Amino acid sequence: MHDKLFALPVIKQLSAYISQRQLGELPLIIISHPKVRGAVSIQGAHLIDWQPCGQKPCIWLSSESAFKTGTAIRGGIPICWPWFGPAGSPSHGFARILPWQFTAHNEHEDGVILTFTLTDTEYTRKLWPHEFTLILRMKLGETCEIELESYGDFETTAAMHTYLNISDIHKTTIYGLGGHYLDKISDKEVYANSPLKINSHTDRIYSESEEYSLIRDDGWSRTIEIHHYHNSDVVCWNPWAELSCSMQDMPNNGYKQMVCVETASINKPMKSENQNPSRLSLVMMTRDNKPQD
Repeated sequence: MHDKLFALPVIKQLSAYISQRQLGELPLIIISHPKVRGAVSIQGAHLIDWQPCGQKPCIWLSSESAFKTGTAIRGGIPICWPWFGPAGSPSHGFARILPWQFTAHNEHEDGVILTFTLTDTEYTRKLWPHEFTLILRMKLGETCEIELESYGDFETTAAMHTYLNISDIHKTTIYGLGGHYLDKISDKEVYANSPLKINSHTDRIYSESEEYSLIRDDGWSRTIEIHHYHNSDVVCWNPWAELSCSMQDMPNNGYKQMVCVETASINKPMKSENQNPSRLSLVMMTRDNKPQD
């Protein structure tokens, strides 16, 4: 799926390393830089590929995504805003299914910088009665840095719903999640302080996570490191076999090659006030696994 993105015909070359292309009904921004490849859907300002030079893709993207206007993309890093989960309709908010404006781009020897904006419309005010401006900045290179700023006068819940590309869920261990979480499957609070190895349907909101999470993938001998900023929670999700098979936009065995580790503000909502924006951001990088002692 990832190679398909970079084989799409160029509609417009925006700069030496940035072009506009089309997949299905959705326009894409494609980055082909000596140090990084990447792809962003203008719908949702949705990063769907980040691949530092010489590495396997770090972001998981479903081969079954429809890429239709108004339909959420399965995979990548959806921006869940102004609510997380089923707190309103559509689920996970409207920011991920609306077209954003691609307002600025820059490039240098280490990568590219992209800026997207979204403002309220008559449609959004029917769903959520607030004026707002969202600014999303991405710095893509050997690291992936994403920051969301929201301007207005309101409180929101939000998440960067990061789907990580892994070799095998059975060979993956997640560190740094903390010792307390809400199990959304059983609707129970749980206290447990150990690394997480997923072996069943998992949907957890960790409220005492560390400042960064480590996703150790022994199949590919790499660790993805995600630093969380301005967040109150980290969400971990994997649908496992039964749910994966029931989802039209996910391969039956898709759960084996992905895990979501999400930078989120759920238990402590983001508060924007006057000209003081609220923020949610992450920095992601990779490193080789060191041999076990």
